Amino acid sequence: MPAQIVATLPLKKRPGWPLCCAYLLILVFLSVARSFGQTTPHSPGWVVLPVDEYRTLHAKAYPVERDPEPPPVEATLTRVDYELRIDGELASGRASLTVDVLKDGWVRVPVPAGLLVREARLDGKLVSLVSDTSGKAGSQLSALLSHSGRAVLLLDIAIPVASSTGEESITLPSTASGVTRASVQLPRPGVDVRLTGGLLSEKSESAAESKWIAYGRGNEALAFAWHRKTEDHRATQPLRMRGSLTQLLGLGEDSTSINAEVNLEVTQGAARVARIEIPDKVTINEVLGAMVADWEVKANELSVTFLEVVEQSARFVVIGETRSPREGQIEIPLLRLLNTERENGGVAVEVLGAGEIKDLQSEGLDSADATDLGEMVSNRQSPSLAAFRFRTGDGKLTRSLSLNVARYTPQAVLMANVSEARYQVLVSSEGKTLVQARYAVRNNQRNFLKITLPPGATLWSASLGGKAVRPGQSPDGSLLLPLDKARAGEEAPEFAVEVVYLSRGAAWNDKGQFKLALPALDLPVSRTGLLVYHPPLFRVTPEPGAFRTEPYENPISSALNPPAKFSGGVGGTVAAVASPVTPLPPSPDMDSKDEQKSKRSQVATQALVDKFRADSLAGKRAGILPIRVAFPAFGPSLYLVSELTGENQAPSPGLSYQHEKKAGGK
Repeated sequence: MPAQIVATLPLKKRPGWPLCCAYLLILVFLSVARSFGQTTPHSPGWVVLPVDEYRTLHAKAYPVERDPEPPPVEATLTRVDYELRIDGELASGRASLTVDVLKDGWVRVPVPAGLLVREARLDGKLVSLVSDTSGKAGSQLSALLSHSGRAVLLLDIAIPVASSTGEESITLPSTASGVTRASVQLPRPGVDVRLTGGLLSEKSESAAESKWIAYGRGNEALAFAWHRKTEDHRATQPLRMRGSLTQLLGLGEDSTSINAEVNLEVTQGAARVARIEIPDKVTINEVLGAMVADWEVKANELSVTFLEVVEQSARFVVIGETRSPREGQIEIPLLRLLNTERENGGVAVEVLGAGEIKDLQSEGLDSADATDLGEMVSNRQSPSLAAFRFRTGDGKLTRSLSLNVARYTPQAVLMANVSEARYQVLVSSEGKTLVQARYAVRNNQRNFLKITLPPGATLWSASLGGKAVRPGQSPDGSLLLPLDKARAGEEAPEFAVEVVYLSRGAAWNDKGQFKLALPALDLPVSRTGLLVYHPPLFRVTPEPGAFRTEPYENPISSALNPPAKFSGGVGGTVAAVASPVTPLPPSPDMDSKDEQKSKRSQVATQALVDKFRADSLAGKRAGILPIRVAFPAFGPSLYLVSELTGENQAPSPGLSYQHEKKAGGK
């Protein structure tokens, strides 16, 4: 048997034995075949296998689990603590680096750049630092750690102290650690320290030294700068300051609101508290300001305490209220600054609600414009506002203000309405209805008049003030006619709005009832006049309802009398001319006259059609021509009136008709 490395496998049960047994039988057979004829003795109960075959067999019987994913980083610098003492031109001490190693094996941990390291210790033993020259910034010292887990690397370091124009400083390098803490001792009292790149959490001073503790940001360098403390005698100087107080009062019906803006300017010393004199029956609700720490009202005096002493300027707002009469003579409560050499500012009073200021009486105040008292007053849009400026002089100058308030009862203002509506309606026995609707409108603020025609109606023309207009359409299908607006301060004049439309209905029988559908407006209508022309062969009587029969009268509104005329359609709209004739009272003897009038009307209409065709064929006009047609006042008439039609309500008078045969007819 050739020399080879073999492994012996004891024949006993182990995990994975069934699989192992199958491979053993094959390997035993192969081994016996190879060693046939050899006489090498072996102990009974053992099988001799080559090492490669044994490893293959072991790998199949005991599969190796998948190796875990390597950590994202080999090691992390968790915390850096500095303990430094400044001595001359060097700050020496110790830096403790807490390192968490995540990888098995050797790991390189860089030391913060810029530190002068004297020695390094790990677990109390000296370790060597190696230099890495692969970086662009030059050599970088690193410590090599051989096992995973947490380790604390102690460095004996020194940092140079920089000095410039009476100020000294040290800079600790930036690190990637989560926490950076630095404790610095300076063997000298009476210094002011300035910190950059971190937060100074503790500062202590004794007779022999000064000590600072700070926490830095991991991505920024932590710098300490100190200089000799200069004594400031400002706090010991007598306080001198000037102030400005602007007060705005809103006179409501139940209470009076008070808003005061205070600006202080310290010219000498330092101010810790500001005091304001508060009149009787004035309640202070809130004091707002960036420097305000607390406030208190005691014995008609408001004391405002600042977060820190004010050496230059401060600003805050005082909010309060008081009770005052609803109307009549009112004494205005005025706030005053105390302990000031000079006080500027002013007071503004406005009436909230319907009211007016009368009989102003003031002392120590001068009339001013609202824009001169600052943004708080100039932003007010009250129609009744009085403003005053404090009169210059001694700070103890007497000031007072009284006024008389007159209240008014608010009245509803009608933005738009229809003072009169006039309708001319021509009804045929075939069920066709031609309606000319004219409205006298007064408007202050409305942009459109919404007119809802009866279902199935076709608009012929529309006009505003005698001029043709193209109406818009609302989402619900109603017409929107633009309206003229009256100028501010003027009484809204009346102007005429007119629409002409055609609707179709059921043909008349010998006898029946007929509902006349009229447009609905989104404005109230004061009075309505309805003139209905019906077929001569029918007798028409009104049904009881909102309309009643009266003798015909011309329109009362000047906008509808005389009738408005307009010319020219817009963009293919047919424009009609409202030229109603004075209706004749119905008479049974008018049949022959009506027939003659009908014939004349047909001849006139045919002449217009012929002229239109001739002009179109000759190429004189392009598009659909507007025509001017007088309302055909044909047949006997019936005049009805009604009052007070609500908005969005369509008047619908009921009519009864009955066919009447002519004399001598069959």
